[in-house]
Amino acid sequence: TEHFTREDMCRLFSLERVGIGFGLAALVGIPLGFIIGRFAFFNRMASPLISLLKPVSPLAWLPLVTMVVSATYSVEDPMFDKAFLNSAITVALCCLWPTLINTTVGVAGIDRDLVNVSRVMALSPLVHVRKIVIPAAIPMIFTGLRLSLATGWMVLIAAEMLAQNPGLGKFVWDEFQNGSSDSLGRIMVAVLAIGLVGFMLDKFMLTLQRKVSWDKQAVLR
Repeated sequence: TEHFTREDMCRLFSLERVGIGFGLAALVGIPLGFIIGRFAFFNRMASPLISLLKPVSPLAWLPLVTMVVSATYSVEDPMFDKAFLNSAITVALCCLWPTLINTTVGVAGIDRDLVNVSRVMALSPLVHVRKIVIPAAIPMIFTGLRLSLATGWMVLIAAEMLAQNPGLGKFVWDEFQNGSSDSLGRIMVAVLAIGLVGFMLDKFMLTLQRKVSWDKQAVLR
């Protein structure tokens, strides 16, 4: 029972970090993707930068984020500790790209018939975005969000192992270092827990997509 309790606590730590990192990535990636997808000038300007930063490994981001946070985040009574921020920001940086790219593609690839209908009806830019762009781009946006969430969960486990922050990643690494006869079983349970949580997160995003999608048949089942 003690070991399951430890895993439950680790899972809560990990879920909190991945939730904040994923949320930050979505808050930045979706609006930025709309801008890049809507305006060709921003698309041409942002494409090289995205291609440059997207392949950077989380193992490269983590030391950089740790150094920046250590140098800039010094508060007497901090709301978050530095280890928490390091993991959450690293997750956000790695989650950003799938959401950004898929939102851009979804906005830029709207059916021309829908655009023509908007012109015929003389919709204002704001109404055009609300009635045409957002509903048509939602399937691609959620595809990006699902990829981002899966990426963030994988990145977080690696970051917790590397930075030794409390969580499932640190639990697995500690058991590996422990090397006792029970370690293999605990690691296998933790691996199954990681896979199960990832599965549940993906199902949650799929359910949310079904609720907000304007075309229910377009949503993957």
